[in-house]
Amino acid sequence: MGQRKRVNVQSPVPCSSETQRFSPHTHSSTEIPPHTQSLNTSGHHGYLQSGKHSICMVSDFFYPNMGGVESHIYQLSQCLIEKGHKVVIATHAYGERRGVRYLNNGLKVYYLPLQVMYNQSTATTCFHSLPLLRCVFVRERITVVHAHSSFSAMAHDALFHAKTMGLNTVFTDHSLFGFADLSSVLTNKLLTVSLCDTNHIICVSYTSKENTVLRAALDPDIVSVIPNAVDPTDFTPDPNCRDNSKITIVVVSRLVYRKGIDLLGGIIPELCAKYPDLCFLIGGEGPKRLVLEEVREKYQLHDRVRLLGALDHKDVRDVLVQGHIFLNTSLTEAFCMAIVEGASCGLQVVSTRVGGIPEVLPDELVTLCEPTVSSLCVGLEKVIARQRAGKVPSPADIHRQVQTLYTWRNVAERTEKVYDHACRQPVLPLPARLRRLRSHCGAVAGSIFSFVAVINFLFLLFLQWLFPNHLIDVAVDASGPGGRWGQRFGTKESKDLDVARCDVADTRRLKC
Repeated sequence: MGQRKRVNVQSPVPCSSETQRFSPHTHSSTEIPPHTQSLNTSGHHGYLQSGKHSICMVSDFFYPNMGGVESHIYQLSQCLIEKGHKVVIATHAYGERRGVRYLNNGLKVYYLPLQVMYNQSTATTCFHSLPLLRCVFVRERITVVHAHSSFSAMAHDALFHAKTMGLNTVFTDHSLFGFADLSSVLTNKLLTVSLCDTNHIICVSYTSKENTVLRAALDPDIVSVIPNAVDPTDFTPDPNCRDNSKITIVVVSRLVYRKGIDLLGGIIPELCAKYPDLCFLIGGEGPKRLVLEEVREKYQLHDRVRLLGALDHKDVRDVLVQGHIFLNTSLTEAFCMAIVEGASCGLQVVSTRVGGIPEVLPDELVTLCEPTVSSLCVGLEKVIARQRAGKVPSPADIHRQVQTLYTWRNVAERTEKVYDHACRQPVLPLPARLRRLRSHCGAVAGSIFSFVAVINFLFLLFLQWLFPNHLIDVAVDASGPGGRWGQRFGTKESKDLDVARCDVADTRRLKC
């Protein structure tokens, strides 16, 4: 929500004493003192025999960047750690945030020195990320690589490298794509190559599943639907924060074309002319802010349309509870978490009927409209009339209904079953993988990516010769069956470890 601001995290930025620097060719003694490195050195089979997984989440989109994908990865990781699995995250460096960081409950994040190309997505050549990702996969004894987002080049790279290394792979698609324009055609072909031999795919709605199956020519049986979720304790209603002398419509969204801000610019003057007591409270930032500023200036609505700018996650709930109606004008959505958050705060929800939105909330909690100004105005007027007549459920009743619909623990439980299923599937050897690429991706693209797969395999052999696996120090687990995160506080050894980590963070910096 906001300028990619929907975040659900208690403390996303660790203290400096938990900061480390990472290099693929340095010993992990900078991470754990040498006398503890003999612990937790069993191989991949130790996790499989324990019934737990060692999972690496990979995406270009993670904190400190803010958005739905970032929140999904963090919350899912925390719940998987709660269930006893080991989880690490690999993403690209964000400014000075590079190396290894720890978040809550021992969630380890590798901020790798990869060059960002556009909109926080890294440049890709299919080869330059292999040394770094191989090091992460080996040192953390990864058994499942879980990539997120079709927009993430790093996610596609990780899938490609993981298959070359013989690891099981899972992919979660968070977005909807078209089929006609050039960018969609190219992205869909890349997705076809990435997913043709991926063990399992997750989509966040049935509409998203249908879209992904068509785009990547997949067997629907290997695609599961697991929705997003919200933490209901972060979005609780408070009717006392409302000004009941007027009707307040709240919009919290990135101000971009895809979110239908042009529609919002048409709705505001029409409804404000009809209802003198109607106000708009708009949170978020983006290039379409100019449209709203022009509308506000043209119709002299400065006292009735408030533009709050980008919102921190901790402020979103405080904005939502000031309103009576939550408005979503998106033109495309795979799964809209924003309307769930608005309903959880007890607001009446009005939304466009696009993508996976009709699947998200029951009919009594949402008013769906066509993505046009006239249809949205009609829908809003109906809700305003019900609000004035007192014919709407109380915020507390709405919250009680929403809090049971989507929970992260349920998402983690269903994702765990996907991991179990994926690990029972074979990872294709190189000859079978080449045949799959040529048969599934077409004669031209299949041949090109078969050649890339062979080069990638040879590059992996070269790296294993140059820097064998047994020379890569095994990291001590912070989470998982042998996790030491809860053991390291309150002892002299842990204090010495914190001091050592702080010294390492100050003296050893990985240069991009």
